[in-house]
Amino acid sequence: MTQPHWPAERLWEQLSPLAPTISVEVVARTGSTNTDLLERARRGDTAPCLLVAEHQTAGRGRQGRGWQSAPGDSLTLSLGRPYAPREWSGLSLAVGVAVAEALHEQVKLKWPNDLWLVDDHGNGRKLGGILIETLALPSGAPDRYAVIGIGLNVGQPASPDDGRNRTAALCELDGQLTAPTALARLALPLWQALQAFEIDGFGPFVQRYAARDLLCGRAVHTTQVDVPDGIAAGVDPHGALLVHTAAGIRRIESGEVSVRPC
Repeated sequence: MTQPHWPAERLWEQLSPLAPTISVEVVARTGSTNTDLLERARRGDTAPCLLVAEHQTAGRGRQGRGWQSAPGDSLTLSLGRPYAPREWSGLSLAVGVAVAEALHEQVKLKWPNDLWLVDDHGNGRKLGGILIETLALPSGAPDRYAVIGIGLNVGQPASPDDGRNRTAALCELDGQLTAPTALARLALPLWQALQAFEIDGFGPFVQRYAARDLLCGRAVHTTQVDVPDGIAAGVDPHGALLVHTAAGIRRIESGEVSVRPC
């Protein structure tokens, strides 16, 4: 197999004017890039870092679900940094907007943290996901150490997802798109989105999210007891999912809610 050429130095040149102490690292194999950065922060190393793994053996998604990856078929990365937004609500949605816009117009967002590839007929399959984890910093600092993990299928579509849909891959959009080229597209927009969110929150991202919203206008079923079924009606300025039900518009805020097109 041809070894991928990772644009680590070029990405550092792009990011360092915005984050002078940032490091860009690529490792051949690790358990989880999110776990690695969180463990560093616990030991006191809280400098900004973009960590990429060619092969991640113990990746995870929301609610502890595993994320399987193979060398060349996936892009798995984590961006860690001290972070102090005025409000955390909607952060995963803002990250999703930055990633989707950087990749392709057919990449859409499924609330709260999934990226889907949607064809011209509106049919979609999961392309990847976002996992954000935070850690309190010592000495009562107002900010936290935030780790933004992103996993994307790049190579051949994987095994059936959730027993119903096959996953998608970036190679379906562009046969020349590799993990390194996808990383080169999204790293700087991701950092810029984090900067903007830290200052202004999710509000300025609402319209951009709406342009990528996979669920809006679709019948959905949720696991939230008081909102079992309804029609997705977009998101509010705090990133909550709006669902039109027989009782009116309801807001869903919890990251543990599962929302799927009926």
